[in-house]
Amino acid sequence: MKHKKIIHHGEHHGEKKTETKQVHHKEHHKDFQHKDIHKEHHQEVHKKVIETKHIQHKDIHKEHHKDFQKEKTSSAGEIFSKKPEPQELFIDIKKEDVVYPKEEKKKLNWKYLLLFVLAVLIWEGVFYFTKNLLNIGAAFILMFGLFEFYEFVKKKLKISEDIKKMEEVFPDFISLMASNLRAGMTIDQAMLLSSREEFAPLDKQIVRVGKDIVTGKKVNLALSDMAVRINSEKIKKIIMLITSGMGAGGNLSVLLEETATNMRERNFVEKRAASNVLMYVIFIFFAVAFGAPLLFGLSSVLVEILTNMLSSLPSDGMNVSLPFTLTNVTISLNFVVYFSILFMVVTDILASFVLGLVNKGEEKEGVKFIIPMIAIGLVIYFISRVILLRYFSGVFG
Repeated sequence: MKHKKIIHHGEHHGEKKTETKQVHHKEHHKDFQHKDIHKEHHQEVHKKVIETKHIQHKDIHKEHHKDFQKEKTSSAGEIFSKKPEPQELFIDIKKEDVVYPKEEKKKLNWKYLLLFVLAVLIWEGVFYFTKNLLNIGAAFILMFGLFEFYEFVKKKLKISEDIKKMEEVFPDFISLMASNLRAGMTIDQAMLLSSREEFAPLDKQIVRVGKDIVTGKKVNLALSDMAVRINSEKIKKIIMLITSGMGAGGNLSVLLEETATNMRERNFVEKRAASNVLMYVIFIFFAVAFGAPLLFGLSSVLVEILTNMLSSLPSDGMNVSLPFTLTNVTISLNFVVYFSILFMVVTDILASFVLGLVNKGEEKEGVKFIIPMIAIGLVIYFISRVILLRYFSGVFG
């Protein structure tokens, strides 16, 4: 009996051990499952973090790309959004209105005030000497007309000077653009990066062309519009050559480089030709500014002396066998002096245009020589009259 109880108790104790082992095994299995779940959760969290970082990196890259595009497009419009200084503004009077900044308006107001003061002074001077209201009005209108003519000529010369500067730096611009194209840039990028302050005032036109290309305009049309705005025959021909080469499918960088080389050679030939005709310029200047006033002064002095001598001769017996009288001089000395002055002024104006044509290739380049040549000619004319009149008066008594 006791033996059976012991066996039963042993079996019961063995069952408890097996149950506890099973429980421990189940708990251990649950721990492994929990660890696997924790690992999977950790991996999922890590993947999400990586994905979010990748998405953030993409967003940052997109924002950086957008900022670069904005900077590229905005750089083309920065200069045109600001009011440039009057000395940096390229103006085509035929196509664009003249826009004066505040400083230029102040200068213009001072100019008109100075004109008014000078007109009043001339008005009083003419009235004091002539006492004629018609002459006063004519003097005022003449003064105002001369001032407007001066402003018009000044603007024209400024435009011509800007065109000359653009023609000089245009080979450097297209050469730099060719280098940018060889570096792998697009046409709009190469053109925008070729805009430099050293190319002023061409840099404004370059930025405008780059802006037109960025906004969708064709390259050949943008270049043609630039040629029309600049209004230079030399640049028009070069751009026509470039657009025709692009239409034929040639390598644009090679075409631009060869064009730049040809333009430099042409500029060198023009400068050499200008140096060869320098002697003609010097001869014309001295002949008109110094030679003509001396001759006119001598002729007027001789007319005055001969008139005084002949008028002092007795009239009896002088015209016995002659068909004319020596004492009757119908031309006055004032007419000779005024005719000489008028003829010198006209000669100086025409000679100035000739100097501009010979030296720079354009007649309007000689406008800046008109006032100096007239001033020099009149001074030499009156000084020569005084000296020659004293000399011949001493000789002829």
